[in-house]
Amino acid sequence: MKTSDFMYDLPEELIAQTPLERRDGSRLLVLDKDTGAIEHRHFYDLPDYLRPGDCLVMNDSRVIPARLFGTRPTGGAVEVLLLRDLGDNCWECLTRPGKKMRPGTAVTFGDGELTGVVESVAEGGNRVIRFSYQGIFLEILDRLGQMPLPPYIKAQLDDPERYQTVYSREPGSAAAPTAGLHFTQELLEKIRAMGVQECFVTLHVGLGTFRPVKVENIEEHEMHSELCTVSQETADIINRTRRQGGRVIAVGTTSCRTLESFAALDGSIQPGSRWTNIFIYPGYQFKCIDALVTNFHLPGSTLVMLVSALAGRENILAAYREAVNLRYRFFSFGDAMFIGSMSENGG
Repeated sequence: MKTSDFMYDLPEELIAQTPLERRDGSRLLVLDKDTGAIEHRHFYDLPDYLRPGDCLVMNDSRVIPARLFGTRPTGGAVEVLLLRDLGDNCWECLTRPGKKMRPGTAVTFGDGELTGVVESVAEGGNRVIRFSYQGIFLEILDRLGQMPLPPYIKAQLDDPERYQTVYSREPGSAAAPTAGLHFTQELLEKIRAMGVQECFVTLHVGLGTFRPVKVENIEEHEMHSELCTVSQETADIINRTRRQGGRVIAVGTTSCRTLESFAALDGSIQPGSRWTNIFIYPGYQFKCIDALVTNFHLPGSTLVMLVSALAGRENILAAYREAVNLRYRFFSFGDAMFIGSMSENGG
């Protein structure tokens, strides 16, 4: 299977640059994963496709202000993007300029409130930086850091909370789990009142999410690793939902990848915390999830491959072509899809 099999034409003006004023006012393309049938709704209509006994699984990771601007001892400017917490005050980072950030190079941020030293060069050219500071690291980031928006978003974000889900609570991501950006507290209350349960996993999203597939044979692509966690409470809710005949509906590809990483062959979930580099593409047999809430993804990306595994490549590409023709908004601040079996929906 080739990367070119997952390409589609997307006019640049359809890449959403800012969020809608109303989170749940985005459009919702509903795709029957069995037949390829399409409906066009709005995100606030999502309850029409849910039923009592289902459970929504959401990623509660919170984006940290991971973009830092500092200076080297020479006075040269450097940009550091925190990618992964390695523990012991060390982070894997993307740095610019990269070549000047040799092991032993010191960096100062702000008025010296935060300093760092390059410890080593990681695989792929990223730098491992050990930070020194007084106080609480996340509070210092709040003062000195900026929100790391995806590279295809050129506009400034007036309110940083619009790049957070309303249920985010575990700091650690370098990018938002964007399918969840459409939910409001009011919509979640309405869904709960229907008898739909909610539970949370945590997967801290790295910039590998945006890394292009550079090989033509997709089986040769190596996925980045991300740390994910499933609590005992979440495992219990999912296992009970499956036993009682409800559907497990993942909100976002990160929740989907987490559940499929933890699922046994019978679909049951055991709690824990682990690194995952699961790569889901057509031919994959889903063990746990039944349906997916997701955004529209970059052409040729691993995420287009994931949704193609769930609904079929032809169905996905046909849905994407229709979304382009109808001027849907794409990517992080764009519109959404609900992918499931319509013979099982709540409406």
